[in-house]
Amino acid sequence: MDWDKLRIFHAVADAGSLTHAGDRLNLSQSAVSRQIRALEEGLHATLFHRHARGLILTEQGELLFDATTAMSKRLDTAAARIRDSDDEVFGELRVTTTFGFGTLWLAPRLPKLYEKYPELKIDLMLEERVLDLPMREADVAIRMKEPSQADLIRKRLMTVKMQLYASRQYLTRMGELTRIEDMADHRLICQNPSSAQVGAGAVLVQHLMMHNPQSMLTVNNYFGVLQGVLNNLGIGVLPDYVTEDFPDLVHVLPEIDSADVPVFLAYPAELRHSKRISAFRDFVQDEIISHRKQLRALGKI
Repeated sequence: MDWDKLRIFHAVADAGSLTHAGDRLNLSQSAVSRQIRALEEGLHATLFHRHARGLILTEQGELLFDATTAMSKRLDTAAARIRDSDDEVFGELRVTTTFGFGTLWLAPRLPKLYEKYPELKIDLMLEERVLDLPMREADVAIRMKEPSQADLIRKRLMTVKMQLYASRQYLTRMGELTRIEDMADHRLICQNPSSAQVGAGAVLVQHLMMHNPQSMLTVNNYFGVLQGVLNNLGIGVLPDYVTEDFPDLVHVLPEIDSADVPVFLAYPAELRHSKRISAFRDFVQDEIISHRKQLRALGKI
């Protein structure tokens, strides 16, 4: 099968338009149309439904687009491995992690990584959905549970607990908590029970709700919970890794916390020799060591 025709087909399917695909490929609309027509004739199949609003893939077109998408990702992997030199770290690295960990822990530390590798380009994808690493939806992932996908290299980074925090100003105004029953006099700030979150955090919230908080504020991510706490709205359920970067937060009811939440770094086995992956992995591990030293110095572990 003609690789050039497949490349043009993939561009058309992705753009949904002969004109837009031609612009991407620096080809005329008529040249793109001829290649698509020749591909359809060679396959004895219609690949697109044509209408006034553009092009829609047929069932046969969907099958071919799935195949060309997989091919494109495999070629990206090969190109990335070829670009990795023995001595330099450069190029794009697609990193996925949860919204909370990405905004509260990882992103604030990235300046150190860029200082060391200024030619590295990080594409940080923050979402609760688990991306498919073997299919190259991302290059490396940091997740709050051990990945179950096959053909991955996994490394356990650290353990996190969900704990209760408040601002000093809030506690001065509303009073200290000495026992869990005191939650009846306070507003609880936590993730919405229907939002994607680690099971240990959800269990802790259920336990707290049994003690009838006076009021509640629910948010769909921990960044929003943190903002509520920093703005003196109540007692927040937050991961313990926020304590280093927000030292004015007060850890309340320290005997109340969640079960351990393991944090894993994972990447496809085929990228084991990637210099970018190695640089990022080593950076994260060094930052975790530094993070733990800081917590020990503060007497928090």
